[in-house]
Amino acid sequence: MEFKRTRKIEKGRLDIAPLVDVIFLLLIFFMLSSSFILQPGINVNLPEARGKDHNLQENMVLTLTKENQIFLNNERTTFEGLHRRLLATARKNPRCTLIINADTSARHGSVVEIMNIAQQAGIASIAIGTKPLELP
Repeated sequence: MEFKRTRKIEKGRLDIAPLVDVIFLLLIFFMLSSSFILQPGINVNLPEARGKDHNLQENMVLTLTKENQIFLNNERTTFEGLHRRLLATARKNPRCTLIINADTSARHGSVVEIMNIAQQAGIASIAIGTKPLELP
């Protein structure tokens, strides 16, 4: 007995719901497995100390690296340029605070020179940036 073969090609709709699920799972996987940079910018090793945080609205942040490079608000400058920029800022906002983030290996003389430049420029308040002390 011979059976009749009938092939019928049925056309259907492609269901994209599983494809969307896979895309979202891949997106979540890559988001969770990627690393995030907490604070972009200049890498300095701050000393530890106890104290209170200052209001960051009226502050300028000066960073001194262990190679004695100076950055004022993440822009590289020199000692001469620092005096001009601090003088201009002190005229605009006399109540601003200069926060000095100096690396623990930076020269002490450079920190003192920066403090003298800030005082001559008319900066009324100077703070030394530290990281919180880790308690056991």
